[in-house]
Amino acid sequence: MSELKVGIGDYKMSSRPGDVLKTFGLGSCVAVMVYDKVNKMGAMIHIALPDSTIDEVKAAARPAYFADTGLAKMFNEISGRGTSRRDVWIKIAGGASIMDSKNTFDIGRRNALAIKKWLWKNRFGVLKEDIGGTGSRTVTFNTEDGDIIISLGNKELKHL
Repeated sequence: MSELKVGIGDYKMSSRPGDVLKTFGLGSCVAVMVYDKVNKMGAMIHIALPDSTIDEVKAAARPAYFADTGLAKMFNEISGRGTSRRDVWIKIAGGASIMDSKNTFDIGRRNALAIKKWLWKNRFGVLKEDIGGTGSRTVTFNTEDGDIIISLGNKELKHL
């Protein structure tokens, strides 16, 4: 069993039995988890910002940092591995309002909306979500069975 860490602006995928994808400190960032239940493959991306047009140089270097470029890149790789649309589910977590009590920037909500818009445009839907709030999340995704555990800042655990 390997623990594959998914950093900000990164994505990982695995179909090795027992592998776990894990991302830490999801505040306004959003993690998107995709699970192929037939091939037992999981993928996770840690998206920081909704739209790559604000920094096209960064988007070219780190496409997974942005919802639009990151999801396109990850889903292209997933489909290249033989995954069929009908065999996957998608779950999302994060999108909190961190140190932005007046929602001045509202990055968390904007990230979640950009992700859902991209998914809907590409004929995908979200099966479950744990979005919003004011706390940080750590997400652990077991690629063998699709189990997702979310740890909140107060150490509360929940399954998604």
